[in-house]
Amino acid sequence: MAHPARPVTILSTGGTIAMAGARATPALDVDALLATIPALADVPGLRARGLFALPGAHLSTADALTIARSALAEAQSGRGVVITHGTDTLEETAVLCDVLHGGFEPIVLTGAIRPSSAAGADGPANLLDAVAAAGAAACAGIGAVVVFGGELHAARAVRKVASLSPAAFGSPGRGPLGTVAEGRVRMMATPARQVDALSMPAALDARVPIVPTYLGDDGAGLRAALRDGADAIVFVAFGAGHVSPPVLAALREAAAAVPVALTVRPEHGVLAHETYGFEGAEGDLRASGALPAAALSPQAARMVLLAGLGSDCARAALASALDP
Repeated sequence: MAHPARPVTILSTGGTIAMAGARATPALDVDALLATIPALADVPGLRARGLFALPGAHLSTADALTIARSALAEAQSGRGVVITHGTDTLEETAVLCDVLHGGFEPIVLTGAIRPSSAAGADGPANLLDAVAAAGAAACAGIGAVVVFGGELHAARAVRKVASLSPAAFGSPGRGPLGTVAEGRVRMMATPARQVDALSMPAALDARVPIVPTYLGDDGAGLRAALRDGADAIVFVAFGAGHVSPPVLAALREAAAAVPVALTVRPEHGVLAHETYGFEGAEGDLRASGALPAAALSPQAARMVLLAGLGSDCARAALASALDP
């Protein structure tokens, strides 16, 4: 491993990387996890502590905020940060860290698809790569990233693209920022980041449902979200930003009542400007009052809304965080 440019702290939160057994269950605390990777003993200044020992599917928004607060505290002290995390919700915590982090020290999330007891366990290699990235000079200023399978992915672009493959994460439409091999980081791109990080929220307790449209939709989902007391909504449109006329009417009603983040169904998401002119096309959606966020997955847009609502940020700041 190359000599690190900064000291690194590992925050362990659980996930498959810390599981073992014929049917994987939580088994390794942070010390036991590090003991499976002897090479980490040679990393100068390395520190580690455990926050949780939970599967990614069991983490709450309060847990995600605890992780983000802990990571930012370490980063603000001048340390690179590695978060080991369950892959089911890793991308949500990654984008939360990214929108709250305005510093130069990288926050790197990683995990595993195969538990530590499995043949070909991928956790040790992923963790070594993540520590290398967190300590690398080349990673200064990149915000929060996901390191998995030898690739670095921007928190705003990354998605879990495979359920059981060790190549579980990708950045549809953008590709990886760089690679990690032999403890060395090679950067190929710089992630887009908002000008100002959002303030640390007091809580992530707003009600923010994700509402997709679908063939035959009449807007019932959007109206139901409002009736159920949504504080904000993530809406998932067709294609490059298209809906039926009844859904357009419901979208206008929703956007007049609460912040609505406008995402799209394709993974290679783009919200067009003026390609189509039918009722419910992209021009109507852009004029509806909804906030464009087509580059984000729906789940990432939801975390941005939660963070913005939790810190009482202005609409302009929220719009910038959704679409920098």
